[in-house]
Amino acid sequence: MVAPTLVLTSRVDPRLSSIAHSHHPIAAPILGVNANRLLRRAGRQPAARILDLGCGEGAWALQALAHYPDGHADGVDTNRYGLERAATAAAERGLADRLTLHERDARGYVPDGDYDLVLCVGATDAFGGFTETLALAGRHVHPDGILLVGERFWQRPPTPEALEALGVKPADHTDLAELVATAERAGWTPVYAHISDTAEWDDYEWSWTGSLTEWALDNPGHPDAAAALALAREHRGGWLRGYREVLGFVTLVLRRG
Repeated sequence: MVAPTLVLTSRVDPRLSSIAHSHHPIAAPILGVNANRLLRRAGRQPAARILDLGCGEGAWALQALAHYPDGHADGVDTNRYGLERAATAAAERGLADRLTLHERDARGYVPDGDYDLVLCVGATDAFGGFTETLALAGRHVHPDGILLVGERFWQRPPTPEALEALGVKPADHTDLAELVATAERAGWTPVYAHISDTAEWDDYEWSWTGSLTEWALDNPGHPDAAAALALAREHRGGWLRGYREVLGFVTLVLRRG
């Protein structure tokens, strides 16, 4: 079972990832009101330069542009279909001229200058983990800028059922205190954070498994329908019987210090 904030990307057609997240485009267990609070607490200027690494369908980048009305965002991802959806969403919101999308590996992205705000929420696996994200994504942050990172942690000691459902080892995640200590050892100081609660996790999990299930039921003749149903059922079972209220998710607002 893949980690819940990166579902589907390697298991089925990437288009199904967009179907699954159609009711939860942020693709992380965070409600919109809390995503907005995090962006407000980032406190950037109206003309901020924004970088979203592992941007998916661009939900975070587009929401950041709404907060910084004179800003520009770059979104980086390897999922072409997600980037196409991001471009469509930007056009629909009148933001196409303020969002530049790059189809490439986030680890090799070479920007033109530094950014006031760098986002990597639910995509730290693209860099090899949290510590690597702090180093590689952090190199793009202006000296006075903000790094906003969303990462998983053990809310309580993992059970065998949780480890099996997630396909991880206990050492693959730390508790929250150690996650914060890791950031500080890397030279970053948390100035704010949001810890996703059970309601946010439940909304996220039910939204994407439900969307995928509904799509499969509405398209029984599609060659991916059976696989989509099976994946939704497998993941739902792993969540409910395994990692619900065991795996946590925190989004940290970090400054150098």
